[in-house]
Amino acid sequence: MPKPKPEMLDVDGVEVKLSNPDKIYFPELGEAGGRKRDLVEYYRTVALQGALMTAIAGRPTYLERYPDGVDGDQIYQKHLTKYHPAHVESTEVVFPSKRTGQAFCPRIPADAVWAANLGTLTFHTWPTLAPGAKRAGDMSSLAPGAKRAGDLSPSPDNDHPDQLRLDLDPSGDTTYADARRVALELLRPLLDELGLPGFPKTSGRRGVHVYIPIEPGWDFIATRRAVIALARELERRDPAAVTTSWWKEERGDRVFIDFNQNARDRSMASPYSVRKTPRAQVSTPLTWDELADTEPADFTVSTVPELLARRGDPWADIDACRVGIEVLLEMVQRDDAAGLGDMPYPPSYPKMPGEPPRVQPSKKVAEHWDAEGNRIE
Repeated sequence: MPKPKPEMLDVDGVEVKLSNPDKIYFPELGEAGGRKRDLVEYYRTVALQGALMTAIAGRPTYLERYPDGVDGDQIYQKHLTKYHPAHVESTEVVFPSKRTGQAFCPRIPADAVWAANLGTLTFHTWPTLAPGAKRAGDMSSLAPGAKRAGDLSPSPDNDHPDQLRLDLDPSGDTTYADARRVALELLRPLLDELGLPGFPKTSGRRGVHVYIPIEPGWDFIATRRAVIALARELERRDPAAVTTSWWKEERGDRVFIDFNQNARDRSMASPYSVRKTPRAQVSTPLTWDELADTEPADFTVSTVPELLARRGDPWADIDACRVGIEVLLEMVQRDDAAGLGDMPYPPSYPKMPGEPPRVQPSKKVAEHWDAEGNRIE
């Protein structure tokens, strides 16, 4: 059977190709919402509504692609393809190894639709804005009570995050309900105490994500330590429910705060991204009040566009709410003084200054490590 002829879509005046529109991407949905056409149309809709572009425009973005649908192989694409339309741009990123690469950097709705046609389910964005990226908020529109950073990056770049990201990840027998309770009963009050804004969303699976918009005056080392300090305070307030342990063998049935989502080159599923789930669930921004009475299955490619049309995007003004992180860095200093230094980095990273031994506690032999966490050969 010959391949169907591609269709050409108009995306805000830019022509974008849709190939194999009737290929089934979500077998459980079948032709009733599970076609490639449905995925691409979802992304065209939320991009043109503005919500998706608020989340991804101007950010280094990795693509989680399934060209043969959710039952096929995954392609996790960090580098922009060599051949792409003229409207698609890239931005240079520096990996932990110090190597550089050119990551996809969406700017307009057509860019997102082009990526969707490649089989992209999930957009994974860096917490940075690329050089030259337009910022929705600026120093004149800080949130009430926000602190100005003492050494702000003079312009957007990919070395100074403008977001802290809290990943509340259920471990063991914990569930979305546990992550939601930690977000509502522990994290939200703590952010209020510290004068920090928090923007929650479903992860699209079992977890909850909360973003804190910040001024881009600190590097990845500082912002990651700031999140570690915040996570440790959550753990102190309810150690039976929350853990900061990087090692799965120590987490038990608790919600893990994945602080390493704030390390360089780590990215998270963007707001309004589709996840690899049987019924095309979407990582969906919510108000705190909405979070209290929702389930991940409520938000899919079929339901989210109508939700946006009805009540708008609760994250529309996130860039206008940026704050400084001085209060968190003071917490870092207190933790350091109490002997609570840095935490392990992911295994693919080079050894980082001040990092403890990167070995599972059950496998650690004390005499093989020096006081600085270096292995003794």
